[in-house]
Amino acid sequence: MMKKSSFAVVSAGLMAVSMAGSGASVAFAGETEAAGGSYDIGIVKFVDDASLNQIEANIEKELDKKAAELGVTFNYTEYDGQADSTTLNQFASKLVDEQADCIVPIATPAAVIMQAATEDTDIPVVFSAVTDPVSAGLVESLDAPGANVTGTSDALDTEAVFNLITAANPTIKKVGLLYNKSEDSSKKAIEDAKAYCEEKGIEVVEKTGTTNDEVIQAAQALIGEGVEACFTPTDNTVMTAELSIYEDFADAGIPQYCGADSFALNGAFCGYGVNYAELGLATGDMIADILVNGADTASTPVKTLDNGIATVNTETAEAIGLDYSMFKDMCEDVVEITTAKEFSDATEAATEAE
Repeated sequence: MMKKSSFAVVSAGLMAVSMAGSGASVAFAGETEAAGGSYDIGIVKFVDDASLNQIEANIEKELDKKAAELGVTFNYTEYDGQADSTTLNQFASKLVDEQADCIVPIATPAAVIMQAATEDTDIPVVFSAVTDPVSAGLVESLDAPGANVTGTSDALDTEAVFNLITAANPTIKKVGLLYNKSEDSSKKAIEDAKAYCEEKGIEVVEKTGTTNDEVIQAAQALIGEGVEACFTPTDNTVMTAELSIYEDFADAGIPQYCGADSFALNGAFCGYGVNYAELGLATGDMIADILVNGADTASTPVKTLDNGIATVNTETAEAIGLDYSMFKDMCEDVVEITTAKEFSDATEAATEAE
């Protein structure tokens, strides 16, 4: 699945606009080519979910803004990998064959495949939402990537999440861990969660899944084993299934704490960590710097945004009867949200309410 958009800027001339996919294709009469040139960009999501869609939308928003500022044209094509490595490899081959000016994978599995496909090329790869790019083998270090790959990381402060869990329930004895053990983005956070619980004497119950059905079954198993809270890191498999499991946790009175605000949007009690809108904007800015300003990919540091924002689903908080007032003293900010499929849906609902 793919969609293509372009954004062009000129200093004068008549304009005709036609919509294509999710973006605008803008053509001009008169001075039709921006002075700074035109760049073809492939944006490759690992899967279609609220987290990655939010990042994608904000990458494109920033590219459109930078096109206007810099006097260039950014042509971007969107690809949905559908969580399938075969599909992702096909997209990678296509983008390399077409000599894309930049490839932008969103999430670790997509980034690993795009990196492998471009190793013998000079195509820059600017990833987004890669939790641990060093362990994934994408870069040599965060400060000096060392090859044609750099980007932005959504590294999670797992200890901070568990500090919220224990603040809300100081006597907690049993915590569930729900994730896909095949996702690199989940591994370090799960290791950190286990270490935290071991130190605090909290029992851990692990359940994993690689498909929606398996995640649903895993969530039900955690409920059956009587966990008092559930932790899910920045896991795309669980994110895809979140709308199917949040009510089960809420009905059981179990708060689910997750590694991104989009989980809370899809019904989880609390999402904590990087603001994915800001992550997308930072990624778009990095792409423009490399393509237009000639920044060296190999020496452009990976950018990690500060954690510290707790996003609480107020509907779920009310359903489970959990007081989260103490979070405001523990976090940079506490954002309250209600359940919706996408952030655009939530914005539209808020506008209609006004």
